[in-house]
Amino acid sequence: MSTFVLLSITGLGLGAMYFLIASGLSLIYGLMGVLNFAHGAFITVGAYASWWTSTHVFDGIGSLLLRFLLSALLGLVIGALFAALVELILIRPLYTRHIEQVLVTVGLSLAFVALVEGIWGPDPKEYVVPPWLHRTTTVAGAHVPNDRWVEIGTAGVVLVLLQLFLRRTRYGLIIRAGVENRAMVTALGIDVRKAFTLVFAVGGVAAAVAGVLSGVYFNVVSPSQGVTLLIFAFIVVVIGGLGSIGGSAVAAVVVGLTQQYANYYASSGIGDMAVVLLLGLVLLARPRGLAGAFAT
Repeated sequence: MSTFVLLSITGLGLGAMYFLIASGLSLIYGLMGVLNFAHGAFITVGAYASWWTSTHVFDGIGSLLLRFLLSALLGLVIGALFAALVELILIRPLYTRHIEQVLVTVGLSLAFVALVEGIWGPDPKEYVVPPWLHRTTTVAGAHVPNDRWVEIGTAGVVLVLLQLFLRRTRYGLIIRAGVENRAMVTALGIDVRKAFTLVFAVGGVAAAVAGVLSGVYFNVVSPSQGVTLLIFAFIVVVIGGLGSIGGSAVAAVVVGLTQQYANYYASSGIGDMAVVLLLGLVLLARPRGLAGAFAT
């Protein structure tokens, strides 16, 4: 029983990390129709910005908790700025040219991995976090690492905040209206382009959060970490329904649990195959994903 509980909670933690990445993908695609293959670079930016500031900027701070929080916060800010710059420079001129969007974002993803390897090398870097995150809490006989609770709680907070942002804030309403009828919103004197840049920035923050938490989860940051996680995030987005944040949340839980159960009860490495098989079954039975619609 304790093994099942441990697998379930760690699976939810892994699913939470997938959701944080997939939420940004869903937000950007659902509201703007941009399939952003450079989203993995946003993850890497958040992870490396947090790691570098922790070891070079805030290294004199004695409290590991304060050092971690400050570096994580700065990582989120840098992730948001990087995502906004990508939208302004690369995506904005290509909103009606979808093939070029794919080529540019794929190229940026590959180039960014090479850039990070050129600056910091290909080897993983140790990610130092407060010791409490690597301690365990006992639940039904299972010793669960504390960082899994942080990942699950963070994903829940992000899900709620995204829904509130889209449905309760002025900019959220402008974004949704701009998606429905951009010409009409522009005619009212509202600059929709700024709102779309904000969408990319919000997606960049969600990805940067995933980057920071992936460093906690794996204890290291590496140049290819964002690309690897992005593959599973795309699977989550497709299973959940392209553009559906709620669907991505459900799919992330299913994928995380499937991966953990299959790796333990079948064989190590089978989890990835099981997830791909799950993707194929969903596409055959319900091509639009679990949400069944493209709504956010």
